[in-house]
Amino acid sequence: MRVTSAALGLALVTTLIGATSALAADTAVLSKGHTDAVDVHYEGGALKLKVKDDTVSPAVVRDPADVTFQVLPTAETTVPDLPAFSFLGAPGRKIWMLPQVQDPALLWPGWNTGHLDSGVFAGDKVSISLVGVDGPGDVTLFDTNSLGTPSIKFRSNDGLPDKLDVPVHTHAHAGWVFSAVGTYTLTFQADATLAGGGTVSTGPVDYKFVVGDLQAGGGDLSLTVSGMSDGEYQPGDTVTLQAVQSPQGPLTRYQWFSKKPSEAEFTPISGETGASYGFTATRALNGNQYAVKLYDGEKVVATSTEVWLWVAFPPEGSNAAKSVTATINTADGALVISVDPAHRTVALPAATLSASGDRWESNGALQPVTVTDTRAAKPGWTASGQVADGFRTTDGKTFSGSYLGWTPSITTQGTQQGVVAGPVSAPYGTVQTQTGLGGSAVLATAPHGKGLGTAQLDAALKLSVPTDTAAGTYTGTLTLTAI
Repeated sequence: MRVTSAALGLALVTTLIGATSALAADTAVLSKGHTDAVDVHYEGGALKLKVKDDTVSPAVVRDPADVTFQVLPTAETTVPDLPAFSFLGAPGRKIWMLPQVQDPALLWPGWNTGHLDSGVFAGDKVSISLVGVDGPGDVTLFDTNSLGTPSIKFRSNDGLPDKLDVPVHTHAHAGWVFSAVGTYTLTFQADATLAGGGTVSTGPVDYKFVVGDLQAGGGDLSLTVSGMSDGEYQPGDTVTLQAVQSPQGPLTRYQWFSKKPSEAEFTPISGETGASYGFTATRALNGNQYAVKLYDGEKVVATSTEVWLWVAFPPEGSNAAKSVTATINTADGALVISVDPAHRTVALPAATLSASGDRWESNGALQPVTVTDTRAAKPGWTASGQVADGFRTTDGKTFSGSYLGWTPSITTQGTQQGVVAGPVSAPYGTVQTQTGLGGSAVLATAPHGKGLGTAQLDAALKLSVPTDTAAGTYTGTLTLTAI
């Protein structure tokens, strides 16, 4: 099977007033931003719990053992004087709460079964249980409905385990309440019955939470680099590195460094002073090392360990330049996806507030994408797209590609070609079960026995980001693939 692709640069010239991978190997302290803390996966016949860390871009998946979740001191509040909230204690009592609705100054953990396929588990659901809490106080997770009525999901002070049945394709948040500062171990477990019979379980998995200053759990400021693949990049691939502070703090001035194999010392990379550093892999960069430093004024307060870049030799018969089109052996015909040079950059209009006032939104058009299939066997094809590495500004601000969605359409096709537009992929946060173009989204398909000829595809684009997204001009790369 051959795959062809084209990379289309999306320059989001939009003013915002007011961000499936292997497990990341580094440890992290998460204290601000979104994370799927209890992220359920089913791989190789085994049910697993992981942590999806969206506090960096691109997001990374971590082992719970490598993560400390910090409930910052600013999460301190008091129990409201309302009978419905008496389960949290006496009115006016101090508590530390990560709220159900995102506060950009705090961590926003949730649970996620979006990776699970329908039809695998009986009732299309899994059970998530809080089976143990070890810490200086009580732990309660609850959510509220549109009328503000609370519903308890997990509560440690009335006996555990507590079990919650969660449908597949669910992404949800709740309020996480801790009754005292200090270090906690929360033990979660996921269980399911297979549709074909039998049961699977993750077994107990420990999660570490520190409420208050991180020193309550130990540890000094550290800096790591995430995003570098453990394997080889192909020439022309995009490399996106991210500086990760542990714990996260207010400092934002960085300097990226590189060192060639022939050099003895690291040298600063001009202009690269943001939290993210992106570049294109070439054979000339093979064996380079990269590191980053964090500054407080002119003082270096943290330095990362180096990461290594490995770049494969180009395929035989090709050059190192990234090709916009690719062709199968001409004897068998060809499947080609291409973008006209005049349409390789899309600029969205300046974002404006949504009608509900809770999102910054902008609408535009993808512009024509051409798919040509000359294979006599007519195996059919699928064209899809993804903004895997998200969007970023020149000074390092980011947001996920999931906040961009599309509504595909067919502009032209042959009379007997049978091409069908892909489904709407809504931006993350506007439709709960959809994640926009942060994951692979179908632009169009041609069924088996169809597709022969040339079709022009298009899509209406919709950007929808939270109102706390930093102002700036963001750029991302949409990679289009035909298979």
